[in-house]
Amino acid sequence: MALPKKLKGLNLFGNGDSYQGQIQSVTLPTLSRKIEEWRGGGMDGAVGIDMGMDGTLTCQWTVGGLIESIFDNFGSSRLDAELLRMTGSFERDDADEVVAVEVVMRGRHTEIDLGDAQSGENTEHQITSTLSYYKLTIDGATKIEIDLPNYVFKVNGEDRLAQRRTALGV
Repeated sequence: MALPKKLKGLNLFGNGDSYQGQIQSVTLPTLSRKIEEWRGGGMDGAVGIDMGMDGTLTCQWTVGGLIESIFDNFGSSRLDAELLRMTGSFERDDADEVVAVEVVMRGRHTEIDLGDAQSGENTEHQITSTLSYYKLTIDGATKIEIDLPNYVFKVNGEDRLAQRRTALGV
């Protein structure tokens, strides 16, 4: 029997600044592919044709109070104005092991919700960041890397768009 690896600790860094003790939660992007249904002549049923990434990659994160630096690049015309790095420590309660997880993201903040302001009450600010770059690393091994402007999509080190870039001359 094996118990699942559970997140026991996390931190978020914004442009190199640690938000340790200030970060409350991080909702990482959902990775999804756009699948188009295709049923050609002579086929007994439809298959899904992979048309690439589906939708915009977004990350939402909540902090326990005011962090002035989140406003520094708000409204930037650069789609990679912000660098976010989430680190996590996953552990199993039936084994003495810690699995390090790191998610590096580049994008820009598209929404900063300062929430309710009430004297003497808990304060939470929620930030939504739209991403142009995403890299998931587990125990030092890169599992997924998505670099949308540079047409890069890697899974376990395999660049699944390399042949397309070659065919396009880019």
